[in-house]
Amino acid sequence: MRSLYVKFVVITIGIMILSGIIAFLISNTYYQQKLKAYNDQKNTKIALEIVTFADEHPDINLEDYLKNISSIGYQIYLAENSGRGSFFGSPFRDKTLSNSTIDYVLNGDIYHGILHFPRETFVTGFFANELKNTIGVPLTHNGKKYALFLRPDIKLLFNEMHILFGWLLALTIVLSIVMVIFSTKYLVRPISELTKATKSLSSGDFNVELDVTRHDELGELSHSFLRMARKLEQMDDMRKEFISNISHDIQSPLSNIKGYTNLLENESISPEERGHYISIINGEIRRLSILTKQLLLLASLDSNEDIMDKRQFNVGKQIKELVRNNQWLIGERGMMLEYLLPDVEITGDPSLLNTVWDNLLTNAIKYNKPNGSIEISIEERGKSIFVTFKDTGIGLNKKDMERIFDRFYRVDIARTRSVEGTGLGLSIVATIVKLHGGQINVKSREKEGTTFVVELPVN
Repeated sequence: MRSLYVKFVVITIGIMILSGIIAFLISNTYYQQKLKAYNDQKNTKIALEIVTFADEHPDINLEDYLKNISSIGYQIYLAENSGRGSFFGSPFRDKTLSNSTIDYVLNGDIYHGILHFPRETFVTGFFANELKNTIGVPLTHNGKKYALFLRPDIKLLFNEMHILFGWLLALTIVLSIVMVIFSTKYLVRPISELTKATKSLSSGDFNVELDVTRHDELGELSHSFLRMARKLEQMDDMRKEFISNISHDIQSPLSNIKGYTNLLENESISPEERGHYISIINGEIRRLSILTKQLLLLASLDSNEDIMDKRQFNVGKQIKELVRNNQWLIGERGMMLEYLLPDVEITGDPSLLNTVWDNLLTNAIKYNKPNGSIEISIEERGKSIFVTFKDTGIGLNKKDMERIFDRFYRVDIARTRSVEGTGLGLSIVATIVKLHGGQINVKSREKEGTTFVVELPVN
């Protein structure tokens, strides 16, 4: 995480430097395109006013006059026809000026040195202290011709401002770097905490604490991470419970098989007892077989939806066939069965949906009261069908209803009554219904009965 912190600081400072360079280039371009011409015109006007005043007052001392002008913020070079010249004000860094330029001004033309100063990337004409970066105007005083070259004395005019802006720039850069360093630490700290929390999760410690008081993306990320941690903790608990349940459900029939096999080795048992023991062993084997098949089916449903073979079929006829196959068991237990199963065509996997109806009907029979009743109905509403299985059985309390679709979960009353089952049936039902884009709802009252309603899209 330290590397992320360093990267963030370096990138931010790099952005500051790059933005400063780009801003300078843009401002330089703006000066060259817009301000340069304006600056040239302004200084040309000032130079012309100076020479006009000198022309109109032939009695003034020209050198004193120009000294006074230079003292208020101008650099001046006065060239004579003889090739001699005088400087007033601050010295020029570069005094190079061609004779042709001087002659050009002496002949009555205006020299626009500021406007035509060569364009350079890092030096603008405004700051170039060179004699050729001036405005040249012709001046006549007492009948004598001169060439007056003038430019603003930037150092004199803006010396204090230069210092002020220099300190301002330096302080801005230093304070910006300091603030970036500390603000980055504040921004990166939640990510460091998330990294520690992730390591805790990977080691199996789900009791992680994060700062969720922030009202930004990192705060939302912390909220999401905590939700994920709680979900992982629940899944880990379910995994442990799953392993415990499956171990119990496999170990129990194996122990029975081993026990009754040892009893069969006793030659003194009667034929009736031997047959009874063999019947129990076959029942336990059948129980293991059902458990294995259901586990394989769940694994297939969890791994891929492509196992479904969807086609159009009559769901009403399918449930009627299932009812006929279980009619003897219903009659044997003295139950009353009522059903309303119109012919309804839907698109789905007939084999998997048959597993849904078989589990729901089997549960309605197993957990029903003696001489109880079962009601099955199909209702078509719009683009969905609602298949209802209602019984008058043992019912469920609120706690059981919340976990009824968990794998290997069986209500306590069912266990104490030794009702056969693996606890996987309703989990398989819920998974198949979800794969078909539907949903299953349960309503129940203890000792009064349970109603399962399966909603499926027709297509």
